[in-house]
Amino acid sequence: MGMRKFMDNLKPTFSEGGKLGFLASTFDAFETFLFVPNTTTARGAHIRDVNDMKRTMIVVVAALMPALLFGFYNTGYQHYLSQGLQPEFWASLWFGFLKVLPIIVVSYVVGLAIEFGFAQARGHEVNEGFLVTGMLIPMVMPVDIPLWMVAVATAFAVVIGKEVFGGTGMNVFNPALVARAFVFFAYTPSISGAEVWIAGLSSGEGVVDGFSGATALEQLGTTGTMSYSALDAFLGFIPGSIGETSTLAILLGAALLLFTGVASWRTMVSVFVGGLATGYLFQALGVTAYPAWYHLIVGGFAFGAVFMATDPVTSAQTDTGKYIVGFMTGALAVLTRVVNPAYPEGMMMAILFMNALAPLVDYFVVEANISRRKKRGCKLAK
Repeated sequence: MGMRKFMDNLKPTFSEGGKLGFLASTFDAFETFLFVPNTTTARGAHIRDVNDMKRTMIVVVAALMPALLFGFYNTGYQHYLSQGLQPEFWASLWFGFLKVLPIIVVSYVVGLAIEFGFAQARGHEVNEGFLVTGMLIPMVMPVDIPLWMVAVATAFAVVIGKEVFGGTGMNVFNPALVARAFVFFAYTPSISGAEVWIAGLSSGEGVVDGFSGATALEQLGTTGTMSYSALDAFLGFIPGSIGETSTLAILLGAALLLFTGVASWRTMVSVFVGGLATGYLFQALGVTAYPAWYHLIVGGFAFGAVFMATDPVTSAQTDTGKYIVGFMTGALAVLTRVVNPAYPEGMMMAILFMNALAPLVDYFVVEANISRRKKRGCKLAK
């Protein structure tokens, strides 16, 4: 009650005609973050629900927490392992927290500054989508990426990947993947190779003999085998992007998204089915010798399936379309991994490609439904 009264007292100052009326969008962003707005949508496409966008985004952020916390720990774990030291739990967790926190801070500061700037310039509400995007961007990056690259990639993702389309809800491509794609094509050495995945390796710190920072996907793409056990890959004790290594932690987040109804199970399940089916096809043809299900537990496959492919803005909107887009996303990811060994991680490009095709898939699904109804109407008329 005290906070509500405090905000009510401040509101006239930030409303139209007040001393700080030009900051109305900024004040509204903080007010609606603290309290559910008492407004009702009267026009445009919308969902009638007691929940709002900010609360929905917060659920997604909560679902990301298991993968993020494990990412903290694994960052420290891999660092100490590379130094020939026994990784201790709290020391590894603290090391990883200190290493990853600046990346998260840079992502949010740069992204929110741009979001608030566009909102003020356009005179509209601050879009809530960056609550999730600001967390996703650090989680899909290698731990040793320079902070200035994170800032540039975040700015590119927000401006080119979202704001030019009209802001949250209008973007065609997933902004977090736009940021990763920007870094991959603009600064390839900083997001590939064996050094970037372990804190300290790219800066020249010494490592014990025999230690390799190569990811499981890089090993599968070059030798057809990986030096890590399937259990370690599933649990996440392998090099990789900050939030993508632990399939178990990602599945915990998936359970929350599915329980709350925030993410579509149709898309999520279809991605795994598409990837698994394509993996078994290549295995049956003798193209790959390793188990097909390895694709599901290494690289960014699980993370992409749970948190990226299910993005309600950039994915398909129809139920049938979700099955199609999800299946094709998983299939394209595995196809890219197997056919192009020089580019072992195919999930990013698969999702971005299907982001572009999703509206077309929805169009044909709707047209097919209209055609069936017309035929049914003709039969009834006869």
